[in-house]
Amino acid sequence: MKLKIGIPKGSLETATIDLFRRAGFNISVSTRSYFPAIDDPEIECMLIRAQEMARYVEDGILDAGLTGHDWVLENDAKVETVADLIYAKQSFGKVRWVLAAPESSDIHSVKDLQGKIIATELVGATRRYLERHGVTAKVEFSWGATEVKPPVLADAIVEVTETGSSLRANKLKIVDTVLESNTQLIANIDSWKDAWKRRKLEDIRMLLEGAINALGKVGLMLNVRKADLATVLSALPALKKPTISHLSDDEWLAVNTILDETTVRAIIPRLKEAGAQGIVEYPLNKIVM
Repeated sequence: MKLKIGIPKGSLETATIDLFRRAGFNISVSTRSYFPAIDDPEIECMLIRAQEMARYVEDGILDAGLTGHDWVLENDAKVETVADLIYAKQSFGKVRWVLAAPESSDIHSVKDLQGKIIATELVGATRRYLERHGVTAKVEFSWGATEVKPPVLADAIVEVTETGSSLRANKLKIVDTVLESNTQLIANIDSWKDAWKRRKLEDIRMLLEGAINALGKVGLMLNVRKADLATVLSALPALKKPTISHLSDDEWLAVNTILDETTVRAIIPRLKEAGAQGIVEYPLNKIVM
């Protein structure tokens, strides 16, 4: 038996393959094939656009797949959400679909869109957003380069953003947030009911979440004399509870902890001053909670 998993092709492809690598799965993509190789004989991969993933999972063509929550909503897909994987192509957080209009326009709220034209790739969700606000407007599907369409081809757009830099570059202002989204591992409802497939998916979820937890973290281990232990611990960030173990020499202890990677460069010199020796920083692939 094999588990068929969809890997999102496009902007999330590299981040997803790297996440699987951190989780312990090596995926090899060929430019001539939509079926990447994976070093797990129980898994079969297929490259699918994130926009279409939920539909193929719902129909059972795939047992599971990784896609954005936005595309699950857009397709109104009936699928099982196995895990929220908070990562994206530029950062490991959520993205927003925002309503944006030219900086010079008189559009300041969703109510100002009455009778206007909106360009977006997220047509269904945008229409539902307008309905919730009692606004009637024309929503047109955009095949790309959505930011350049106002004000000539559309009055406003609904576009995905992580930082807003592309919108600002095109002299657009954010009027409102339509929805927030993050990457999810989703499963076909019947596949989720299958005992073997569910167990396999739960294992994958645990490993992927472990890889997410380890992002931006490093391990730090060091040796310290018992007399200097309190000073060394005071140099570590508050709320961090290191593992302390005895060495063969009764006067020395080993300290092991996990820290944010961005803080280590400031902490290591302080640890050295406090009496720490043999300080080793090492990368982490997974932290399984």
